[in-house]
Amino acid sequence: MILGLTEAQIAIALAAALGAAFVRGLAGFGMAILLVPVLGLAVPPAEAVVVANWLGLLIGLVGLKKIIGASERSAFTISVLAMLATPLGVWLLAITDPALARLLIALIALASFVLVLLPKKPAHYAPGRAETGGTGIASGILTGFAGMPGPPVVPYYLRREISPQLARASMMTIFMVTSLAGVVSALALGVATWREPLFAGVLFPAVLLGNWLGHLAFGKVSDAMWRSFTGLVLGLSAAAALWKLLQA
Repeated sequence: MILGLTEAQIAIALAAALGAAFVRGLAGFGMAILLVPVLGLAVPPAEAVVVANWLGLLIGLVGLKKIIGASERSAFTISVLAMLATPLGVWLLAITDPALARLLIALIALASFVLVLLPKKPAHYAPGRAETGGTGIASGILTGFAGMPGPPVVPYYLRREISPQLARASMMTIFMVTSLAGVVSALALGVATWREPLFAGVLFPAVLLGNWLGHLAFGKVSDAMWRSFTGLVLGLSAAAALWKLLQA
């Protein structure tokens, strides 16, 4: 037993962390969407969310300067608003029944997939302040509640005609900041324990390896292939989250 988990549970968590981090390195998002539902079957949902936030923070610090420099200005506005809204999400998670939390987290993963399927915005479309602000607030609430800042952020960037490099860097910047907000909020509100950073430490080598492999793959795919892959990631993660929920 490690951290109260069986060897089989640790092995599954490591495999999930490796795969989720590869997706993150290639797509720029998806680590929490893929990882939280799997971790939530081994530990309480609140703990799974905090572990995912710790991992998001640690991997976000890798190559941080390069990512920030390549991000769109909107990423910084969304990041600030998300940080302010994250404590509300943590509070909602703390008062929500675990079974209901698992259901809501699975539905959040499904919703992100549906949003990306909507028609793309016209060429040269520029989001207004209301859309950007709403994205930041929603992302912060979902960071605290589900460890998933992506459902509002991914459609914000992927439904626009911008380069994969710009979209990916912007999303990575936001997700690093929301992970920091999630960890700090969980500590401040007493939701976090000593187990989460230790569990994250056990999983981090797999995350580091998967993220590196994803970065290598990103430079070898076309724009169309990258966008197809991101849609596939969201669809598979939503299906997996719902299936695992039914099996729980």
